[in-house]
Amino acid sequence: MQIEKNKIEEHNQSLLKDHQRKFEFISSQISDVENILKKLSDFQIAIPSWALGSGGTRFGRFSIGGEPRNLEEKIEDIGLLHALNKSSGAISLHIPWDIPENVSHIKSLAAHHGIRFDAMNSNTFQDQPGQKYSYKFGSLQNVNPAIRKQAIDHNIDVIKYGVSLGSKSLTVWLSDGSCFPGQLNFRKAFQNTLEGLKEIYAALPADWKIFVEYKAYEPNFYSTTVGDWGQSFLYASKLGEKAFTLVDLGHHLPNANIEQIVSLLLMEKKLGGFHFNDSKYGDDDLTVGSIKPYQLFLIFNELVEGMDARGMNHATDLGWMIDASHNVKDPLEDLLQSVEAIKISYAQSLLIDRKKLNEAQNNNDVAAAQEILQNAFRTDVRPLVREARLRSNGALDPIAIYRNEKVREYLIEQRGIKTIATGL
Repeated sequence: MQIEKNKIEEHNQSLLKDHQRKFEFISSQISDVENILKKLSDFQIAIPSWALGSGGTRFGRFSIGGEPRNLEEKIEDIGLLHALNKSSGAISLHIPWDIPENVSHIKSLAAHHGIRFDAMNSNTFQDQPGQKYSYKFGSLQNVNPAIRKQAIDHNIDVIKYGVSLGSKSLTVWLSDGSCFPGQLNFRKAFQNTLEGLKEIYAALPADWKIFVEYKAYEPNFYSTTVGDWGQSFLYASKLGEKAFTLVDLGHHLPNANIEQIVSLLLMEKKLGGFHFNDSKYGDDDLTVGSIKPYQLFLIFNELVEGMDARGMNHATDLGWMIDASHNVKDPLEDLLQSVEAIKISYAQSLLIDRKKLNEAQNNNDVAAAQEILQNAFRTDVRPLVREARLRSNGALDPIAIYRNEKVREYLIEQRGIKTIATGL
């Protein structure tokens, strides 16, 4: 489904007067408002193909109905999101869930919706129908060389699919690890994994990147072979200049200082990208900014400072993607909320007076430093985000028009109530 441009224009017109009043108020307090609006417009967040349907837990899954049944419908749904928020101009595919049967058709459909192909994602954490060997005891770490080769070959196939679609990066997340002491030789598991990653790295095109994702636990609860940012950094450092660490906000032990991790990885030129979500207890995959909005802001504070220190382009030099699971909400509404939360935190970080913050830090003025950060965080930047969206011909209130146009009802009518998004 696509919402016609005139519908978006009518929606915006009904909200324009109130928006202009709020935008004029905040813009009068910002000296470089046009520069901030440009950065907000340029900043795009990729939508993962697997986040377009209802999520689930080990105990059950409750379909919302109207979920995309194939890759074409996934692209259409992201096209709808992008038309509304003008910030979701990329899709991240997961193989084998999203194997394109007709590459030229898929590329044409994506181009029609203004969508590019972001990082490709491999899957060696599940056994697929017809798969010769099982990953029950790991993939790249496995003691069986035939299983390791199967995992390597799969990742190389994913790269080939990505090349055909115009992607430029591969994300590797391994569930490899152990559930009980003594089950695994840690050193051998590390070496096996490194050797496998080296073969995958060798298959990368010259202009590609590989992102090594980490996770503290689950599905293995005693050890994880890529368990934290240090282990990921170690792999990436050993692989070469095209290898980077990928930070998923939910893949840490409770209360980890993610903003410090981000800062150090940027300093070492090994931060590759992000999977945005939020959590209360662990890898909860909740809507971005729904639980810890101040932490998200602090992360963006370090991102902006670190990227500016290196002269990096905020929009293109790192990979930005959502990775969430929608158990009780409409997935498309959830994604709209997540993108909005990311843009808000980014906008707040752009307001920080870097000169004053640096002076406070150099003077050990702790209270002043705190005030500078919290003043930016407490600024209502939603009018800035909306103005950037308005200038890009998006909707001032994406969720409101989504509901007014009864998008979910239409999708259920077209696709059925029992549909399940592929790969979930």
